[in-house]
Amino acid sequence: MKNNFLFYSLATIFLVSCGGENTNINTTNTNQNTQIETVKKAPNIQYNVIKKIPHDTSLFTEGLFFSDKQLFESTGSPDNLPQTKSLIGTVELATGKFTKKIEIDRNKYFGEGAIILNNNLYQLTYKNKTGFIYNATTFESKGQFSYLSNEGWGLTTNGKDLIMSDGTNIITFLNPQTFTITKTIDVNEFNVALDYVNELEYVNGFIYANLYMKNEIVKIDAETGNVVGRLDLNPLLQEAQKRYPYSLETNGIAFNPQTNTFLVTGKMWPYYFEIELLK
Repeated sequence: MKNNFLFYSLATIFLVSCGGENTNINTTNTNQNTQIETVKKAPNIQYNVIKKIPHDTSLFTEGLFFSDKQLFESTGSPDNLPQTKSLIGTVELATGKFTKKIEIDRNKYFGEGAIILNNNLYQLTYKNKTGFIYNATTFESKGQFSYLSNEGWGLTTNGKDLIMSDGTNIITFLNPQTFTITKTIDVNEFNVALDYVNELEYVNGFIYANLYMKNEIVKIDAETGNVVGRLDLNPLLQEAQKRYPYSLETNGIAFNPQTNTFLVTGKMWPYYFEIELLK
C-alpha cells in the first residue's frame, strides 16, 4: 500500500480530551435521532525536538535503524518517482550524508524495511514475497528468503526474532534461520483493529510503528498487540514541507540507545528529527 496518491474517505472527526484518553465523537442525524459513536484513543505521548539533521530528499524512506552505533536507512522506488531507488545505506549522523551500500533492481523489486541481526542484514520487498540477506559487514549477498505475507512493509528485531509488518494490523515474528512464523500479534486500540502498520522499531518490550498516511507513531505492547500510546508527528511533517514542499508522509523510526532518543523522518524529507519522549 505504497501509492502516495491514495486517498481515504473519512468521516468528520472531532477530537476531545476525556480522562487522559483521546476520544473521537462521531455524530450523525437520522430521522431526527442523534447517534453518538465513541472511539477511544490511546493517550498522546509528548516529545521534545532536540535537533534536526539533514536528510537526502531523494530518499523514499522505508526503514531506519541503528546497529552498533551506526545509522542505516532503506528506501523504496515508486514508479511515479523515477528519481528514487531501492537502496540500503549508512548515514553520517553529523551531516546526514547517505552512503549507498546495496541497490536492488527497481524494475523488479520495491525495497522495504531492513534490519541487522547476528551480523546478517535482512531486507524486505513490497509485493514479491521475497527478502534478501546480506553480510552486515561486507554487504555481500548471502541469499534470499520468502514469507507468507502478501506484502512486506516494516522490519525490526527483538534480538531473537525478525519482526515484520505487512500493511494490515498483523505483526509477524519470524525465526531468522528458518523464516518460520514463531508468533503473531494483532495490533488493536481498545479492541479495535488498527490497520496500515508500517515501519517498525522494537524498544524494551514495545514496538513503535508508523501508521501509513497517518503521520502518527503508535506504541504497541509486543506481547499483547495493544496500543498504549500515540505520537503526533504532523508538526514535524509541516516543518519538513516548509523546507521541501514535496515531502511525503512520515516513515522511519530509529532508537539510539546511546542517547535514549529517537530519530524520525519521512519519505523525501529534508530532515531527520531527533526527539526525546517525555515521561
